[in-house]
Amino acid sequence: MSHQDTIRDQFTRQAVPFSQAPSIRDEAALGLLVEAAGAAAGQCTLDVACGPGLVVCAFARVVAQATGIDATPAMIARARRLQLDQGLSNVEWHVGEAEQLPFEADRFDIVTCRFAFHHLEEPSRVLAEMIRVARPGGTVVVCDGFASDDAAKAAAFNTMERLRDPSTVRFLTLQELHALFAGAGLASPEARFYRVPAELEGLMKVSFPAGDDGAVVRRMIVASAADDSLGMGTVFDGTRYIFAYPAVVLVSHKPA
Repeated sequence: MSHQDTIRDQFTRQAVPFSQAPSIRDEAALGLLVEAAGAAAGQCTLDVACGPGLVVCAFARVVAQATGIDATPAMIARARRLQLDQGLSNVEWHVGEAEQLPFEADRFDIVTCRFAFHHLEEPSRVLAEMIRVARPGGTVVVCDGFASDDAAKAAAFNTMERLRDPSTVRFLTLQELHALFAGAGLASPEARFYRVPAELEGLMKVSFPAGDDGAVVRRMIVASAADDSLGMGTVFDGTRYIFAYPAVVLVSHKPA
């Protein structure tokens, strides 16, 4: 199975539970992304690897036209349902690959990608495509979780995540994410940080690990409460194992 096939398999399974997860639907986090991008009336936006369309619909409430593209048809189906539920008409959906966007150059005022870079085999290629379709002076936004600067914690975290979700390639460190922008010829991005809260049982309900890998994931998360070996600040509150994914919104602009 190719990596793209793995992505489509995982996100077809995840389409409904992922779209309903409180941390993914969090309005404050969506608002942070829209505000950081500087969205305004009259603009056209694109969300790459848009999943169930939450980011697209958040932008559509502000801008003139919002477009989303995702490689998984089941995710686009969920996105269309969200659009219908919110009564939005200024939205357009496409099924397609992030590595080869089916849009002409210099088209969008804002191009975003949220929680997808860790699934990409070539994130620099996707960032280049995002820049290509942004208009000169346009805004490029990448939001993702990131791994610890501690190499051992980063390795353990990525091992756990690949077992939990086989479509994961690797969560980059914050330094590596910044380096992607520099390598693409963009100015150093403005960074805004937040945390995506989670708890063990809720996380496993939206995960589809292979074979016995789910049991390994559980053991790794439980063990991390003793020494923060995953870099997620895991604690046991007496009834649940709770933790958080560190996330960053990075914003830069295509040269004019």
